[in-house]
Amino acid sequence: MNETSAERLEDVIQRLRRLEGQVQGVQRMVREGRSCLDVLTQLGAVRGALHEVELILLRGHLEARVGDAVHSGSKAVRARSIEEIVAALARIAH
Repeated sequence: MNETSAERLEDVIQRLRRLEGQVQGVQRMVREGRSCLDVLTQLGAVRGALHEVELILLRGHLEARVGDAVHSGSKAVRARSIEEIVAALARIAH
């Protein structure tokens, strides 16, 4: 694993830890009977933070796959890479 991907991995892990804390905070809010609007606001923040993690992971995948596809010279490899990218975008484009 190169330094860039190691740094990306650590960034993702830290973001997921923060997300875990945010979700626990939302659980506390629900348990304490906090306002639905406050809970919904926090859920929106969690969803936004999770989306950022998705984008970081997708960016890493794109960097690796696009480079591989371009250097392979194979139309089949490029086509397969495009299909993977489209599928990944479809999964995160709720």
